Amino acid sequence: MNTNAAPGNTTSTGSISLPVEGMTCASCVGRVERVLDALDGVENASVNLTTERASIAFDPARTSPTDIAAEIEKSGFTVPSSIVDISIGGMTCASCVARVERVLSAQPGVVSAEVNLATGKAHITHIPGMIDSGALTRTIEAAGYEARVMGSGVPEEGLHDSHASEIVSLRHNAFFAAAFTTPLFLLAMTRMVPDIGEGMASVMGHRGWMGVEFLLATPVLFWAGRRFYVSGWAELRHFSPGMNSLVMLGASAAYFYSLAALMIPDVFPVGTANSYFEAAGVIVTLILFGRYLEAVAKGRTSEAIKKLMQLQAKTARVLRDGEETEIPIEEVLVGDLVVVRPGERLAVDGIVTEGASFVDEAMISGEPVPVEKGPGAEVTGGTVNKTGSFTLSATRVGADTVLSQIIRMVEEAQGSKPPIQKMADRIASVFVPVVMAAAAITFGVWLAVGPSPALSFAFVTAVSVLLIACPCAMGLATPTAIMVGTGKGAEMGVLFRQGPALERLAKIDTVVLDKTGTLTKGLPELTDFDVLDGDETDVLRLVAAAEARSEHPIAEAIVRAAKDRGLDLPATETFNAEPGYGIDAVVEGRRVQAGADRYMERLGIDLAQVTDRAHDLADQARTPLYAAIDGKLAAVIAVADALKDGSRDAIATLQEMSLETVMVTGDNERTAHAVARETGISRVLAEVLPEHKAEEIKRLQAEGRNVAFVGDGINDAPALAQADVGIAIGTGTDIAIETGDVILMSGDLRGIVNAIHLSRRTLATIRLNFFWAYAYNVALIPVAAGVLYPWTGVLLSPMLAAGAMSFSSIFVVTNSLRLRRFKAPDPMKTAMEKGETP
Repeated sequence: MNTNAAPGNTTSTGSISLPVEGMTCASCVGRVERVLDALDGVENASVNLTTERASIAFDPARTSPTDIAAEIEKSGFTVPSSIVDISIGGMTCASCVARVERVLSAQPGVVSAEVNLATGKAHITHIPGMIDSGALTRTIEAAGYEARVMGSGVPEEGLHDSHASEIVSLRHNAFFAAAFTTPLFLLAMTRMVPDIGEGMASVMGHRGWMGVEFLLATPVLFWAGRRFYVSGWAELRHFSPGMNSLVMLGASAAYFYSLAALMIPDVFPVGTANSYFEAAGVIVTLILFGRYLEAVAKGRTSEAIKKLMQLQAKTARVLRDGEETEIPIEEVLVGDLVVVRPGERLAVDGIVTEGASFVDEAMISGEPVPVEKGPGAEVTGGTVNKTGSFTLSATRVGADTVLSQIIRMVEEAQGSKPPIQKMADRIASVFVPVVMAAAAITFGVWLAVGPSPALSFAFVTAVSVLLIACPCAMGLATPTAIMVGTGKGAEMGVLFRQGPALERLAKIDTVVLDKTGTLTKGLPELTDFDVLDGDETDVLRLVAAAEARSEHPIAEAIVRAAKDRGLDLPATETFNAEPGYGIDAVVEGRRVQAGADRYMERLGIDLAQVTDRAHDLADQARTPLYAAIDGKLAAVIAVADALKDGSRDAIATLQEMSLETVMVTGDNERTAHAVARETGISRVLAEVLPEHKAEEIKRLQAEGRNVAFVGDGINDAPALAQADVGIAIGTGTDIAIETGDVILMSGDLRGIVNAIHLSRRTLATIRLNFFWAYAYNVALIPVAAGVLYPWTGVLLSPMLAAGAMSFSSIFVVTNSLRLRRFKAPDPMKTAMEKGETP
């Protein structure tokens, strides 16, 4: 959808005006009107081609603006949408996530809303004009949370500062609570020691003792633990209870039960007017400490983003009016000349205009060896200049730099939800109400059939059920692992554009690789030029002149060879290129046609006399091509494209991982199989035209395969989009990179191995997190309810329940943090260990 459209407008009378893009004629107008008139609830629809707007009167009880927009989209047109990211404070569990998504999705004009607990962000797609960012933030605030729009007005550093402030606040509250809870707990335990307890009771009296506990517990609950009451009450007020509600109810039950036992003990059955002040205090203190440790651990999951942001230079030294001036990075413009001194970090992307040096590009490629840069070389902002000094002309600044795009991709991947999270969200949306119902049932059963004093047993078990249930672990299971996994990938030069791609990549069983520029360096060299008719120099001059207008790497190789021989290339009078076939040009009045064998056959040119020569070239992994001048075969041409370093290692490792490797290429069968033999690829799809690559992917998918496609060119974009996972080479074209789900920054195919291993490890971590989250709740909620009491005589203390709940969340986060220690296997090392020559 286009995000730069004019806004729509709505009124409260059930009418709406929506922008519609893609209409070109009256037939389009009629199609949109017919689709809208057929939608249940639409009373009238009028579409204007000139203004590109649809005015609709509708019944709000039967349809909604979002449904109307979706129906227009289904008809093949576009209702422009905008995207806004909002930072949300106060979310603590999966139930909070479900509630925020629910209230946002219910707003007119909201197309989709994804909320991430680990990042504390909402990613909202909405129809412009129907609702704005201010209304969205107010909606979130009305649900009981803090909200602020992210973007140019809210720098990312501010969000990290906000998280740091939250950690400080939790630490202060936790230690404040501990200062009061420690004597409270000791006092309660002392009461259980026969001699000491009886002695103090005789001095203070039972109610005096409880009075001291009351004074110690009160500030713990209502000062240190006030966040649970603020958020918990908001949750209950909106009929969407979450973790805060459970803590508030559990701690309050213990506190107010004890307060009633202190103030009006006579209303209680004999032996049940007990004090649970220490339980209330310990509950809040343990959960505060658990929340604090969880926040610290969650902060570590976003360290990859922080590290990337630290690579951004703050200032740049530019040449203005012949003078070097140091200015803030935000003021650098495209075309500015930036001076880079030894040891400095490059401020922006650019092209070296003067000087030379070696630049450490480990940030981009993962390679530790600095790369030599001289005039004409491209350099990337965030990389480090080593020894020399040079001047660059800025080509990309601000949000357009490679580093800024990497940060943006990683943030988007960390904020997105993979499919595995959807089931957890559905469970979480009903989890807390089910737990509250279970606590009520537990209380009723113990009160009805429990031993004396039944009220005490019923109270303890019900509070334990409330406190031990942990929806937090469910909400954190996926996003924390995705955050650490995608961040680790960025460190390794593997960028996941979306979190779902990480999950899909883990399930891949077939890897399809384009040949030119992917398996090979994409810099073919002319190896053979056998002339059949005419002078070699003259034929090469004409063919190179014709190929000079082509952007194909093979054409560049022919032109480069001609120039290396010192040939002057004449101008091309006409030129036409047919992708997958060849070129047709007129040079100096002569018609030059060059291309593959299928092109010559289509032109009716007989290749029988050169078939054996072509086969010999193909068997040497050289690509045979042909040139015809004025309709007669003039030359057999061969080019060879060397394999990239690491291609053989990558293919061998992929096959060790039980993945089938497939090469797709436009080359003829013999050349393709020769390259396959050289790389060890098991299956070849040869003579595939560029527009048919996506169809080959579809055929493999029809065989029941989960396919990853690896490519780098413009003609790879459809195949990248069709594959279950598109892996784009970062050194390739912008279109391929934009289409890919995963990007290999260095172009080294061993990055595929790293990406698949990382995705599998991340998915395994998510599954372990979910197993813990669900197994914990399924196993311990019945224990808290007292099912073991008839056999063991043991009940779970509410204090232990609170501690177990805190531990559950900490376990999930720390388990995800183990991904930071992930190390990809080294294909080179593996080959050497097996006695092979890499």
